[in-house]
Amino acid sequence: MREPTRRTAAELARAIHAREVTSVEVTRAHLDRIAAVDGAVHAFLHVDAEGALAAAARVDAALDAGRAPVSPLAGVPLALKDVFTTVDMPTTCGSRMLRGWRPPYDATVVSRLRDAGVVILGKTNMDEFAMGSSTENSAYGPTRNPWQLDRVPGGSGGGSSASLAAFEAPLAIGTDTGGSIRQPGAVTGTVGVKPTYGGASRYGLVAFSSSLDQGGPCARTVLDAALLHEVIGGHDSMDSTSIDAPVPPVVAAARQGATGDLAGLRVGVVSQFSGEGYQPGVLRAFDTAVAQLRALGAEVVEVSCPSFDYALPAYYLIAPSECSSNLARFDGMRYGLRDGDDGTRSAAEVMALTREKGFGAEVKRRIMIGTYALSSGYYDAYYGQAQKVRTLIRRDFEAAFERVDVLVSPTTPTTAFPLGERVDDPMAMYLADLCTVPANLAGNAALSVPCGRSDDDGLPVGLQVMSPTLADDRGYRVAAAYEAARDAAEGETLIHAVPELEVATR
Repeated sequence: MREPTRRTAAELARAIHAREVTSVEVTRAHLDRIAAVDGAVHAFLHVDAEGALAAAARVDAALDAGRAPVSPLAGVPLALKDVFTTVDMPTTCGSRMLRGWRPPYDATVVSRLRDAGVVILGKTNMDEFAMGSSTENSAYGPTRNPWQLDRVPGGSGGGSSASLAAFEAPLAIGTDTGGSIRQPGAVTGTVGVKPTYGGASRYGLVAFSSSLDQGGPCARTVLDAALLHEVIGGHDSMDSTSIDAPVPPVVAAARQGATGDLAGLRVGVVSQFSGEGYQPGVLRAFDTAVAQLRALGAEVVEVSCPSFDYALPAYYLIAPSECSSNLARFDGMRYGLRDGDDGTRSAAEVMALTREKGFGAEVKRRIMIGTYALSSGYYDAYYGQAQKVRTLIRRDFEAAFERVDVLVSPTTPTTAFPLGERVDDPMAMYLADLCTVPANLAGNAALSVPCGRSDDDGLPVGLQVMSPTLADDRGYRVAAAYEAARDAAEGETLIHAVPELEVATR
């Protein structure tokens, strides 16, 4: 059997359920891998070895007793973004504000993972409160890209994507507010999925921007992502934004797509996502992927979505506005950090000192932008106008999906950029999300699947596939078909990102 950390989640599940290997053995192999390489990668903020091995042992005991697996992923390890509440591990959101905080309840996504027998290895690093595109805004230090340790792993969920690329976990959970699952997936050569907004519960997901935040699966293959999607998806009465509808048949779609037939499918190439500002090697890899979709039988047409040109500025008004409201709860009074409470200061002074010490620069920047946009005299000019643009973007998607089944684009304009390169240039950092924010503003489904490497620098490139709301299965079908064709042409490739860290990607 191939070494456990090099196997897909689906392969591991089959082996565990067939008793060819135990969940404890698989879990221990991943814990050993974390111990060996995470000092260089820093994907994890907290590793719960004891809890993970205990969860794995429970799965093994049930299987040994002859009971059927509680889910197709029972016994498979997973890395969890540290923005979901967990009763048995700290939830810090990458912030000093919540250092060491242990929530009193599990997020619904976490409960569903536990009920499915998925083994949670620990909590992964992230940009503070999910605000960032590089995982450099974490209060606990940056995560590094396993492909090249001096590069970013994307953000805000760089810890989850890096854990996959470094073979520390076969599955991960992230959140996507403006691209924070898909963009890290693209630059680490992994698969990242943003389900339809409301398709997976937000209960227990610490809010950044409530109308945009969406949890979703991260994996190394499309099928693995689909299997995880079905575990965490579905209606939750605890979340008022949760859609009361069946989970789209994403696993069946992924299996169908893997047969490699896209005949009869219409694919739209978004004309706004190309040209100036895009790395030439990214565009060449994307063009090659589109040609492959055409070879698989898809009809490919160009589609114009003119309002997409205004998506980024609209997003950076709407998201900070909601952030300024959501983060008001971190006041040093109820939980988390409290600074300056020496008995001589007023509550207002303690709040100000706590927020000054607890929030990082990017979080403060977004709070100030949002508060300004919502202030008297500016609300209509900024926040109100941004919401009108959001409506236009939704209409562009609706018009496009009357012509085509899915839309495709590069996931990011560039490959992974060097650590530190954009830290002092917020606008350059925000441009990493140029292609991903429209799907968040509209609420429809989108995913990123690796489409080779840029010939500029040899780093991974992502193909973004966007589909209508509650038609997540279309994206999985297209991505799985492309993935199968790519693997048939190139095979699985092992690379050495740095001499001391051997990693692999598909």
